[in-house]
Amino acid sequence: MPQHLILRLEAPLMAFGGTMIDANGPTLDLPIRSMVTGLIANALGWQRGERERHQRLQDRLVVGARLDRPGTALRDFQTAQLGGNDKAWTTRGLPEGRAGGANTYKSPHIRQRHYRADAFVTVALRLDPPEEDPTLATIEAALRAPARPLFIGRKACLPSRPVLAEPALQADNILVALKLAPLARPDIPRTQHGDGKQKVRFAVPPSECSDDMQRQSRLLADVRDWVAGVHAGESRIEHFALPTEEIAAAISAEDLP
Repeated sequence: MPQHLILRLEAPLMAFGGTMIDANGPTLDLPIRSMVTGLIANALGWQRGERERHQRLQDRLVVGARLDRPGTALRDFQTAQLGGNDKAWTTRGLPEGRAGGANTYKSPHIRQRHYRADAFVTVALRLDPPEEDPTLATIEAALRAPARPLFIGRKACLPSRPVLAEPALQADNILVALKLAPLARPDIPRTQHGDGKQKVRFAVPPSECSDDMQRQSRLLADVRDWVAGVHAGESRIEHFALPTEEIAAAISAEDLP
């Protein structure tokens, strides 16, 4: 039976990516595989230039998530007055200069960034194949004592609790691992469905759930081409909700290990 790590993502602000258009950066409700790849790579102390290592890690990751606390959507409207001599850092690790005539600097630089405020997300992950380096044990050790400060999606999104505090658990698949991980915050209201049951939302790969489940299949842009430095692919993800009684007994976030 394979080993799975359980991550607990809680923060005043979190951002889970999405398809960016112009300067409008959206966020999803649940994390995507490329974001989890970057989180792990940061904990391991990898440099951004180690692109093949990032790519192989993403290719091996099997990830699913559960929305324990939805939080609320937050939109940050950002402006900055930039001059011709101002420079910006890029993902290439080099400062980027500015061009254009004097009139191009009269208006501020404007962008929008979207976040989830006060959310709590439980993530289950494993590696396939498991024996390659880094192993799940290596990742577990790195998340317990990360090489650098971790953030959830964007650098301003610092976690309010350790990302990993629970030992790895054995489960048949990602869905079973998520059901074995206790719900956080039993005092919060859950989504009420037509049958009167309180339910929690899940998102897992198709191979990680049974065929007889009622679910909605979606294509999600969660694959990054780390070598080229762009998002370049989609994965089919199954979205569904399960009654709380099918999940391990809830405990408060403060009582989580």
